[in-house]
Parts: sequence; C-alpha cells; structure tokens
Amino acid sequence: MDRNYYQSLHRSMIATVVFVSFMPLLVITLLAGYQFTTAYKEKVLDHIREIVQKHEQVINNYLDEKVAEVRVLTDTLEGSCFVNERSLRNLHESLVRRHGGDFVDLGMVSTDGKLVAYSGPFKLGKADYSGAKWFQEVMQRRVYISDVFLGLRGVPHFIIAVLFESDGEEWILRTTLDFVSFNQLVEDIRIGKTGQAFIINRAGEFQTTPRVDLEKELPFVRELLKTSPPANALSSTPRVRTAITESPISGRETIFVNSPLKNGEWTLIYQQDTADAFSQLHRIRGMGFIVLLLGGVGITVMAFVLSSRMVARIRQADMSKEMMNEQVIEAGKLASVGELAAGIAHEINNPVAIMMEEAGWIEDLMAEGLEVDDNMDEARRALTQIRTQGARCRDITHKLLSFARKIDPTVKRVNVNDLIEEIAALSEQRAKYANVRINTVLGEGLPEIPASPSEMQQVVLNLVNNAIDAMSGKGGDLTMTTRHANDEVVLVVSDTGMGIPRANLSRIFDPFFTTKPVGKGTGLGLSIIYGIINKMGGEISVTSTVDIGTAFTIRLPVEDAAGGKDNEE
Repeated sequence: MDRNYYQSLHRSMIATVVFVSFMPLLVITLLAGYQFTTAYKEKVLDHIREIVQKHEQVINNYLDEKVAEVRVLTDTLEGSCFVNERSLRNLHESLVRRHGGDFVDLGMVSTDGKLVAYSGPFKLGKADYSGAKWFQEVMQRRVYISDVFLGLRGVPHFIIAVLFESDGEEWILRTTLDFVSFNQLVEDIRIGKTGQAFIINRAGEFQTTPRVDLEKELPFVRELLKTSPPANALSSTPRVRTAITESPISGRETIFVNSPLKNGEWTLIYQQDTADAFSQLHRIRGMGFIVLLLGGVGITVMAFVLSSRMVARIRQADMSKEMMNEQVIEAGKLASVGELAAGIAHEINNPVAIMMEEAGWIEDLMAEGLEVDDNMDEARRALTQIRTQGARCRDITHKLLSFARKIDPTVKRVNVNDLIEEIAALSEQRAKYANVRINTVLGEGLPEIPASPSEMQQVVLNLVNNAIDAMSGKGGDLTMTTRHANDEVVLVVSDTGMGIPRANLSRIFDPFFTTKPVGKGTGLGLSIIYGIINKMGGEISVTSTVDIGTAFTIRLPVEDAAGGKDNEE
C-alpha cells in the first residue's frame, strides 16, 4: 500500500470521529442558523423593495411635475407667445431661472411637424418632425413623454410634448429635459458596493446610463422581466417584483428588483450581488463558525491521536503482508528465467534457419561452380541474405539487452510498407512449408512514423509467426493491410486460422500467457508487442472468431507520443 492510502485512511477515521461527535451540536446550529438566515434575508429584501418603490414614486412625480409645468404654459399663454422666437426665448430663460436646468430647450411645432420657433443650445433650423415617433404619439395622446433617443442633435435626450389649441388652431409645445439630472435620480439608488439601478423601456433599451457597463447583461434582464414572479398584493410594496438568480455575465448570484414607471412604459430595475447585500449575514456566520470550530478543537485533537495509533498498527500489519508478497513475486521471477530463455530462442530461430538454408544453397552453388550461368549473382544474393538475417539476430539481441538494461532503442523514420514487404519476403519459405499464402494490401502514399526499426520488425514478425502457427496443419491465408487514417498509420494482420476463444481474448497480452503446447511458446511475444506499441503512443486491438480467424489491428501516430516530430527530422 502507498503512503496516500494510509493518509486517506487516517483522514477518514478523523472525519468519522469528528462527524459523530459534532452531529448533535451541528444539527442545532444549522436549524438556528437557517431560521436566522431566512428572517435576515427577508428583512434585507423588504428594505431594498421599499427603497425601489420610493424612488419609483420620486421619478414618476418628477415626470408628472414637468408635464404639469409645460401644461401650465399652454393653458395660460396664447399661441402667439410661442410662435415668436424672442418671446419663446424669454419664456425659456424664465423656466431655467425658476426651475433650474431641467428644461434644456423649448420648441413650437405645427401640426404638420414643422419646427416654427426654437429656444435652446442646438441649431435645429426648420426641422421636420412629421416622421418622428414622438410626434405621431402626441398627435394621438395630446400629452407624451418620449423614450430616450438621439434624434437630430445626436445626443441622448427625451422630451415632453403637449398638443394644445390656441385661437382655433392646434400647436405642439415641445421641451427637452436634462438627461444628466434625470439620470442622477436613478444613480442615487445605490446600496453597498454593487447595488445600482437603471431604467429600460418596453423594447428593453436603456433609458438611463448604469454605473457599470451592463450591455451584455441586457438580454438576460429582458428574459428575467418576462419570467419574474408577480408581485404580492399583500406585500407593503405590491408593485415591486423580486428575483434572485445567477447573472450570466458576472457568474455571481444577484438580486433583481423591478417596478413599473410611466404607466408601465418604463421599468425601474435595481440589482445587487447577494454577497454584497447579505455581507453582514456572512460576517455573523463567520463568527458562528469560529466559535463552533474552537469548541471542537479538543475532539479533533483526540480523534487525531487515536486514529494515528490505529493507522500505525494497520501499516505494520500491511508491511508484513507486503514482504510476503515480494517473496512470492521473487520466486515467480526465478521461475520465468527458463521461459525467457525459450522466448529468445524462439525469436532468433527464424533468421538462423534462413541463414542455414542460404549457406547450404551457397555450398550447392560452389559445388556446381560459381562460373556456371548466374551462380555468382545467386551466391552474392545468398550472402546478402545471410548478412541481413545476421543483422536481424543482432537487432533482436540488442532489443532484449536494451530492455534488460533499460536502454531506449534508437528512433528513426520508418516506412511501414517497406517493413511489411521485408517481413513477407523473409517469412515466405516458412509460410510455404505451413501451406500458408501471404497477401499484402499496402496503402499508397503511407507517411513514415517515428519508431525503432528493430522493434517494429519484431512486432510484425511476431504477429506473422503467430498467424502461421495458428494455421499450421490446415494452411490458410495471412493478410497484412496498411492504410492512413486520421493522422495514424493503421496496420491489420489477419489470418484464417483456428481463432482465439472469447474467454482468452482479455488475457492474450498478459505476460507468460499462452495457449501453445509446452515448449512451443513463452507467452511473452504479445506482451512485448503490447509494450512496444504502448510506448510509441499507439493502440493494439484484436478481434477473433473460433474456426474463422483472428485480426490484430495496430494504430500508430504519424507524430511521436510527445506530440512533435521525431528527433531525426
């Protein structure tokens, strides 16, 4: 067992003792805390709702007051006072003196939408408002407060327009209210660090400027207004609606309180992070947890001491058991030496047999005479084959020695198609003796892969030998197929042999597992293949049906396991 196991066991025992000891106190604390939290949150929400409703009344009163002041002018003065620009300017200056800077300008508009007279800071000329929304609305309602818009002047503003009759003719008196002063009324609704308010219209457009940019949050607010629960008629603030949900922009839980303005055409929205709104509650909770923690120090220390002693005893018992296991494993290693030696002989047997065959063939050629026909060329070919097979033996022994000494074989760029053709040629004679036909279906333009050539040769050769062994006696077809798919080179070695029983498929890659007769196999071949392929970052899988055949599929990355090209590029 590793150290983490005992640490985990130690922690579990401490947690169990502490949990059982604290359970009664914890239950009482949670119940009392829940009751206090519920009452405190409701009190805070009621306070926020009351503030929002009061400001809603202040804003509505502000708008009603400005409408009333404009209507006083239209009710007490003749239309000629507004048509004359000098008189209109004097009237505007008087409004500014008596009511501050709320009235930015005054304008007299005819019923066909033409600006007749104007007093204010902008040069509007003979503006035509016949197509403006506010003009069409005031013609129907007679009194209209517009949404905030840019208009001809290109700055945010909203207007109050009043349709009145003078001397048998209808006129429209239009005034622009100071957006900054109006915006300040909403900005004053501020509680804590994150509390802020803003106004939107029915289309979900800002009518004031929030302290923080909320443009990305606006679609969420629109949907929230559609789904927010109806106001409680029994509440002290029946027009105010409240929702607590997570903001998709900040990712924090947020309180949203809204109330209608201007007969429902606008909505006043206040929002504040719950962590900010309930900050006092969090401080009280923190104090409670500290008291609870200090009260449990004694129990925790005792649980720690007791569990430490118990874990020490368990560790001592496990160490004795581990020593026995190591002795069993060591005995198994000694028993595997004979199997490993047989495996080495099995790997070298094929190239040695080929060398012996080629040497015998050279003797025949020499007996016949090297000068006869093309015997000299044939002798050179046989010598080349002997040299090649000798190199194979050297590579196999190098691989085994490298494995034993933990030396990584040299990685090069390997063309799998060339390797397949080489193994097929080398195995041709043995396949003929076993009545096995070797077929190759090689994909065109196959990319090279980073691998050890000797390791890849061993992988393919082992699979070919296993396939030939599976078909010995009755013969059959051995097919090697390659293709390029999804930045991988796929190699499939299939045979029409006896197949592998389903019960053995999950064990064929285990070391020393074999179904061959004693002395015919070590059970290391597929295990070595699995290790080589896994080291290269590839995958090997097998499908098999008894009496039909077996197919091994190997997938090798075009790039190495580290994600880059091999070191020889």
